[in-house]
Amino acid sequence: MKPPDFSPAKKYPLVLNIHGGPHTAFGAAFMHEFQVLAGAGYVVVYTNPRGSTTYGQEFGNIIQYHYPGDDYKDLMAGVDEVIRRGYVDPKRMAVCGGSGGGLLTNWAITQTHRFAAAITDRCVSEWASFYYSTDFTLFRPTWFKKPPFEDPQESIERSPVTYIASVTTPLMVIHSEEDWRAPIGQGEAMFRALKQLHKTAVMVRFPGENHELSRSGTPSRRVQRLEHYHKWFDKWLMGKPIKDYDE
Repeated sequence: MKPPDFSPAKKYPLVLNIHGGPHTAFGAAFMHEFQVLAGAGYVVVYTNPRGSTTYGQEFGNIIQYHYPGDDYKDLMAGVDEVIRRGYVDPKRMAVCGGSGGGLLTNWAITQTHRFAAAITDRCVSEWASFYYSTDFTLFRPTWFKKPPFEDPQESIERSPVTYIASVTTPLMVIHSEEDWRAPIGQGEAMFRALKQLHKTAVMVRFPGENHELSRSGTPSRRVQRLEHYHKWFDKWLMGKPIKDYDE
């Protein structure tokens, strides 16, 4: 999705937005979050990596026991394709996503330094504690071969927080305090680890909201959430003098 008055001769900042699920898909429908970012001057990239629905059962199930993993490679291939078209500034790119998209956002910034900013929203970051606290139990036999008390190494290897020391991307963590699908400790793990390492991170907590904040939360808080997206990306990609998050 391109900004208003788009010109292929210009260089625009890019935001990669990753869907959750992981077994869902972006489609040809109005998405207000993309419109907000495009309206602010960003090229918004949204793709359906392996694991997404609508491309057949094999495509959806191929990430079993490999999530996150090769789906991340698909996302980067999408970014590379847009860069190849010549109208994106590769030094001004950001990544964001919610739920499963938050997991992949966390994973992306532990695997690459190419993003200048990131927002992880209602995320997963550490599979063992997720197993013991989420209200969603189906994921375990579907995504993991064994529970963490039988094979802790599988959970460790697929947890973004395991690789937190490699992160250089400034990260905003957005989480709702009454989220039981991805409990707030998942966001806290990323935030606290980055703070422990003296890296750039902020956390935005929404009291009284749950996993559905972005879709059916209190309207004023839905607006606040998008304002944080807007300001965080403007700070790191547009170079605007935004002081809200400075210590």
